[in-house]
Amino acid sequence: MFNAALQDLSQQAGQFLLQRRWMLTTAESCTGGLLAGLLTEIAGSSAYVDRGFVTYSNDAKIALLGVQASTLREAGAVSEACAREMALGALRVAGAHAAISTTGIAGPGGATPGKPVGMVCIGWAWRAEDTVRTKVETFLFDGDRQAVRLATLQAALHGLLAVEDGAP
Repeated sequence: MFNAALQDLSQQAGQFLLQRRWMLTTAESCTGGLLAGLLTEIAGSSAYVDRGFVTYSNDAKIALLGVQASTLREAGAVSEACAREMALGALRVAGAHAAISTTGIAGPGGATPGKPVGMVCIGWAWRAEDTVRTKVETFLFDGDRQAVRLATLQAALHGLLAVEDGAP
């Protein structure tokens, strides 16, 4: 289902999580569950994958993750603010150690002024010592819908691997 490079990256992410004894949750919009699917392609992933939220609609983001309606109204669903709130909400609801969120415009439609097809915001949240840290990043990926979604998976896992214990 997923190419060898993504499967290898997923295994690396699994090892990263296992070494830290972290459970991960995902909060996905534009990837529609693909990130959780990629992570759980690996046998034994139940040792580090807790759950995944597919929150494609704004209502789902609000109801399941606690994204603020004002964030969606003012910044939009495709924004770093929304990605941060999605990751923090997933972390809180699941009680996990780390969370990854994805929200973007995979195409072919959906672009708006200032938010082109291929724009994706990814959020990471994790518990470090006695605090919760977050990181968000905006990407602009080229290609069709599938290419954008696969590039999002790759960026999401690379971002997880760049998380340092205790450091943003």
